[in-house]
Amino acid sequence: MTTPSSTAPDLSALTRPSGAFAMLAVDQREALRAMFAGHQDGPVTDEQITAFKIDAVRELTPHASAVLLERQFALDAVLAAGVIDPGCSLIAAADHFTADEREFVAEVRIDTEVEPARIAAVGGKAMKLLVLWRPDEDPAGRIAMVEEFVGRCRSAGLISIIEPLSRGSRDGTPRTAAEWDAGVLAAARELGGLGADVYKAEVPLHGEGDEAGVRRGCAALNEAIGSPWVVLSSGVPHELFPRAVRLACEEGAAGFLAGRAVWRTVVGASDITGALRRDAVPRLRELCEIVDTAIAGRRS
Repeated sequence: MTTPSSTAPDLSALTRPSGAFAMLAVDQREALRAMFAGHQDGPVTDEQITAFKIDAVRELTPHASAVLLERQFALDAVLAAGVIDPGCSLIAAADHFTADEREFVAEVRIDTEVEPARIAAVGGKAMKLLVLWRPDEDPAGRIAMVEEFVGRCRSAGLISIIEPLSRGSRDGTPRTAAEWDAGVLAAARELGGLGADVYKAEVPLHGEGDEAGVRRGCAALNEAIGSPWVVLSSGVPHELFPRAVRLACEEGAAGFLAGRAVWRTVVGASDITGALRRDAVPRLRELCEIVDTAIAGRRS
C-alpha cells in the first residue's frame, strides 16, 4: 500500500487516537425504507427514516470516529438537531442513486447539490462517492467520475472516500459468488490508484468461509489499493462482521465504515433509543476495540 500524497488532507480527522478508522454509516436510503417495511404493515414515511437517523447519530456518534450522512433524509435534519458528538467528524455522501426494477442502486452519479464548500463550511471533513463496478460496462465512465469527485473534494480541502461495489452485468445475467469476488478485486485494481484518500471495500468472500481465504482476498486488496482502506458491512452476515474486520485489519485494512452491522437489529424495535443503547452501542464499541487492537498489533 502506498502512502497518500503530501497534498492530501489530514486523515486523522476521521480516525481514533489509535490511528484506526471506526466510522459509522447512516446514509442508507431506499434500502433502509425496505428494512423498516419488513417490520410494519403501513407505509414507511420519510419522517420515520429521518427520526431513526437522528436517534442513531445521537446515540452512536460518541463512540465513532466519523459519521456518514446523506442529504435526502439526514444531513440538514441532523445538523439542525445538533446531535453529532463533538469528537465525531462529519462525512457527506455525494452520490445520487437511481433505482430500477431489480436494484435500489442501479445507476450512480455525483450529486452536485452536495457542494464541497458548503460541507466544509458546516464542519464536514470528507465526502463519499459510491461507484458501481460492472464487468460489461466501459470503465472510462467510472474512472472519470472518480477523478472528478476527487477533484471536487480537493477543491474544498475535504477527504475523498470512494466506495466501489461489485455488481453483475447490466442485463441482469446471474453471476456466481466467485465472479462477485473477482469483481471486488478488479474494482480495487481499476479504481484504487486514482487519488482517493480512503477506499471503502467490500469484504472478500462476504467474510464467510475459511479464514485463509478471507485473508488472501484482503491481502490482494491491500496490494491493489493505493491508499488507506476500510471495509463495509453490507453483504457480510451480522455475526461474522467482527471477524471480518479483524482479518481485514490484520491484512492491511485501516478500519471500517459500516452501518447495518452496527444498527441492523434495532430496525423495527418499539423503543429505538433503548435498542440502540442496548444492542448497537456495545456492537460499535466491540468493533472499535477490534480495530484499535489490530492497528496496535501492526505497530508492535
